[in-house]
Amino acid sequence: MSPRTWWGGERRERPPVVVVESAGLPRGEKVLAHGQDGDRWLLGTRVALVLVQPGQPVVRLPWEQVQAADWDQEAESLRVTEVGEYGRPRASYVFTLDDPDLLLQLVRERVTASVVLQRGHLVSGKRGFKVIGRRSPEGRGPITWMFEFDPGIDPDDPLVAVAAEAALAEARGDVGE
Repeated sequence: MSPRTWWGGERRERPPVVVVESAGLPRGEKVLAHGQDGDRWLLGTRVALVLVQPGQPVVRLPWEQVQAADWDQEAESLRVTEVGEYGRPRASYVFTLDDPDLLLQLVRERVTASVVLQRGHLVSGKRGFKVIGRRSPEGRGPITWMFEFDPGIDPDDPLVAVAAEAALAEARGDVGE
């Protein structure tokens, strides 16, 4: 009989000690959930998603730098995309995971917790942009501001640029910056 957790589910094994040591987590930072894709490991902590792969540099993505995390149930794959600049390719990672429930819950909770403000602005019809303010889910550090433009909205258009700057100033004022 396998051990059960307080919520009644099966207790998940911990990642191997060598994987956690390879991640180089700061003192006191603990792995809250994990997933394995072959020899690649995803470790989720309170402050970051960490990718550990033998022979490769460790990739540490603070939650506020995760643009999107999309789960494809049929393929059992998780696509994690980093925040990037408009018009430039964004780093993206795909993992095939068995039994990812705890990791997916952690990803959703931590990414959501990093959003301080998200506000949409229409420019043309139903298209426009969003002003998004994010910071570490622990509430430390400055707010990082970004825009997300709908397809067909050009941030270099002078009217769009003026609207974006005004929206950013309003958002900053609303959070006391």
